[in-house]
Amino acid sequence: MFRRSQLGGLVVVALLLGACAAAPVQTMSDTRQTIRAAEAAGAAQVAPQSLAAARDGLKRAEDMIRVGNYRAARREAAAARQSAADALAATQRHEAQN
Repeated sequence: MFRRSQLGGLVVVALLLGACAAAPVQTMSDTRQTIRAAEAAGAAQVAPQSLAAARDGLKRAEDMIRVGNYRAARREAAAARQSAADALAATQRHEAQN
């Protein structure tokens, strides 16, 4: 029989594992929004490589979700979001210079 402290520890571990196992819905949404913002700002002309990396990363994350690899999808989506943010920042710097 488990002691209360052991049972409490198991519950915490189960909750943490459950959080990692969930689909990264918010991360994916944030990534899509950042990509759209970069596109709207003109990143396709100013920072096409960063924008393409963001789009490719999002696609890979979507593929990972389809096969249930949520942890890798979360990492890939976060990297894609960073690429989109880089593209947006480059576009904003370009606009400020012109």
